[in-house]
Amino acid sequence: MSLTLVIGGVRSGKSARGEALAAAAGLPVRYLATADPHDPSMAERIVAHAARRPAGWATVDAGSDLADALAGPGCVLLDGLGVWIARVDQPAVDAGVDALIAAAQTRPVIVVAEEAGHGLLPLDPVARQWLDRLGDAVQRLAAAADRVELVVAGRPVALPAPGSSATEDGLRSHGDELVRSGDADHAVNVLAGGPPEWLRDELRNALDAGVDAYPDESDAVAALAALHDRDPREIVPTNGAAQALWLLPAALRPSLAACVHPGFTEGEAALRAHAIPVARVLRDPDRGFALDPLAVPDAADLVLLGNPASPSGTLDPAAAVLALRRPGRTIVVDEAFMDLVPGEANSLVREHRQDVIVVRSMTKSLSVPGLRVGYAVASPVLSDRLRAVRPPWSVNALALAALRAAARRPDALAAAAVRASAERDDLARRLERIDRIRTWPSSANFCLVEVPDGPRVTESLRASRIAVRPAASFPGLKSTHLRITAREPATNARLAEALGSAVAACP
Repeated sequence: MSLTLVIGGVRSGKSARGEALAAAAGLPVRYLATADPHDPSMAERIVAHAARRPAGWATVDAGSDLADALAGPGCVLLDGLGVWIARVDQPAVDAGVDALIAAAQTRPVIVVAEEAGHGLLPLDPVARQWLDRLGDAVQRLAAAADRVELVVAGRPVALPAPGSSATEDGLRSHGDELVRSGDADHAVNVLAGGPPEWLRDELRNALDAGVDAYPDESDAVAALAALHDRDPREIVPTNGAAQALWLLPAALRPSLAACVHPGFTEGEAALRAHAIPVARVLRDPDRGFALDPLAVPDAADLVLLGNPASPSGTLDPAAAVLALRRPGRTIVVDEAFMDLVPGEANSLVREHRQDVIVVRSMTKSLSVPGLRVGYAVASPVLSDRLRAVRPPWSVNALALAALRAAARRPDALAAAAVRASAERDDLARRLERIDRIRTWPSSANFCLVEVPDGPRVTESLRASRIAVRPAASFPGLKSTHLRITAREPATNARLAEALGSAVAACP
């Protein structure tokens, strides 16, 4: 599952941080107590820590053999490592670190440890021995950990792994990287054919009007506000929906963000790049990827989800999304594909909620991925916070012209949604006739499928000059999952025939 190491100095807040992460796991917690309850100097600390912990947590004395203490279900929290090391010998330390790393393969394990090495080398040989053992154990755990945090003055700072970046786990992988010139493109989820002629005219007019002045977003903002029945103060144009997601960490500064997956991963990449702790809430494919509001940790003060979600195409009822609301929590709904849903059923863009941010995009429906036409819709308070961290002139004059023109043509947007729905239905019918694949209902312009051997099928399609989107980079999915964008019927037919052959050839 996962191993998290939390380190910090005395009274740094590291124990409280470990407890918050354990609570966010959404599982029963097994608290491994390491302090000696018979030591009078530790009594006050033990009482304070116990008072902070939920009553339902199971408290177990770590003892000298961590393997015994680790036995049992749920999330494990050991607090703190240095105190435990002071009570045992070197073989027990080595065995205990091995046991923690092994346990993390099957359940979440959180280890809170004292930070070692900032002071002078102790003169006392016993203190030197303890420091050496602690430092070695912390380094071993850090090397095996999925996440390492340093807590300073109560604030956690995520420490990057050697050579790591925001691309870890494939969070910044996208379908456009997979399409070669001449391929039949079923990897990029933009409507095919390029922008409609009326939009081309608007863009030419905007270019002729001159781009020698800084962009003015006021007309686009007014048009979008009228389209969605919102106040212009509630509209924040952005350089694509992705930029709106990247504004969230700096604008909201959450203490714990919950990202509902599988879903568009740029939001999580942005949060991690800003050292925001993230709890992943995985949708269950056997329940049709339906949203379960109760699966979101209570401690999360930001929840991010897509609706419809990519790559499953799941459209959640508005009531289920609103059930995520809690005092002190902000809900961010990525509706980048909502304009491809006829009637925009279950959209929250017209809901006036003080704690909900809706992120929208017209990139897909207008076929203009190169223009980056996105925006956020939120209460004036939240909109002001987004604007406060948005770079100046984020949206160029041509993108603003596209937003303004499209917002004034709801009939054209509705026609694009009808087209996307028809193409998806055609693809879905063809996929359902292929043996040995699993499909799920979709409300977007793509379908998620599961095949016997994803890499083999992908390469077979690639050899036929057909690009699809492997979905293993989406948390919660595997290498057997593929996202396939719908096209016009003849192109869908060619894809389905090649996919059927590729699957049939799998062992």
